[in-house]
Amino acid sequence: MTTATDINTAYEAPPRTEVGVLGWLKHHLFGSWFDTILTILSLGLLYVVLVPSMRWAVTKANWRAITTNILILIHGPYPQTQNYRVFIAIGLLVVMGSVSLFIYRGENVRGRRTMTIIWAVSPFFIWYLLAGFKGSSFLPLIEYSKWGGLLLSFILAIFGILASFPIGVLLALGRQSDMPIIKWMSTVYIEVVRGVPFITVLFMAQVMLPLILPPDVRVAGMFRAMVATALFSAAYLAENVRGGLQAIPRGQYEAADALGLSTFQQMYFIIMPQALRTVIPPIVGQFIGLFKDTSLVAIVGLLDFLNVSQSILSQAGFLGAQKEVYLFAALVYFVFSFAMSSASIRLEKQLGVGQR
Repeated sequence: MTTATDINTAYEAPPRTEVGVLGWLKHHLFGSWFDTILTILSLGLLYVVLVPSMRWAVTKANWRAITTNILILIHGPYPQTQNYRVFIAIGLLVVMGSVSLFIYRGENVRGRRTMTIIWAVSPFFIWYLLAGFKGSSFLPLIEYSKWGGLLLSFILAIFGILASFPIGVLLALGRQSDMPIIKWMSTVYIEVVRGVPFITVLFMAQVMLPLILPPDVRVAGMFRAMVATALFSAAYLAENVRGGLQAIPRGQYEAADALGLSTFQQMYFIIMPQALRTVIPPIVGQFIGLFKDTSLVAIVGLLDFLNVSQSILSQAGFLGAQKEVYLFAALVYFVFSFAMSSASIRLEKQLGVGQR
């Protein structure tokens, strides 16, 4: 017969060192003598590195190099009288991102579809907001040569991501195709582009393309860099997608055939959703690398974020501010790269990637 004493004993609370903060410290930092030594050494290293760094950042760093030039870092040579358009665009993206965090977490299907349509249309609206119209007094036309700073880096990265995705998917399908010509052309493109550095593709777009085009045709350097970024990224994305296609079991294809689905229906409804779900981590990793690689356009004369940061050091009052400027640039790249990584992890959890 079970007594009250037996019940209390059976449900006795675990030791305090096994739960809560103490339990976490024990299991993660001080689980064994070796873990304890590594923890102490790591804390000592952090103290040696962080304390002098924080002291320098608070007492000696010349942050005026950043605060004085923050607008230039954001939009480069974009006209000061029109920079409100840049901040309106930033505000719209912040609002859309904030609303999306709540909409996509819930079960509101109509809200998700609405936000998807808004995100699909927003690039066109924001583009014309920033570019303006010829002859307009309300939104005057801004020359593309005056777009720079973080604004230009975002434009190159976003266009590269959006444009390279469908191209990469088509290249991956082409390389998997049974038609020899399409398979051969896709394979050659992927291998050639992946076999050359990104800077080579940029130089080809900036230097060689004007020699090929008719004399009366002029394409802005920003557009040439956008196309080069998209075409280069598409080759790498194609291989990521191809890896996802090869990970799909043969039974999925056979089941689709048994249902009488066409090749397009098989890919659209069954194969491709599973393949893309599988390769979310490498695709997002590639997009993060693409965002950081936009700094290479400085070599071909475009005033991206890193190029504008370097131009600050040529000002008389900030000649010795290399540490501050490059630290701020690194922090900006880290923040946005970490945001993309966090969004990827959240998406993987929602889709159950890596779970059974």
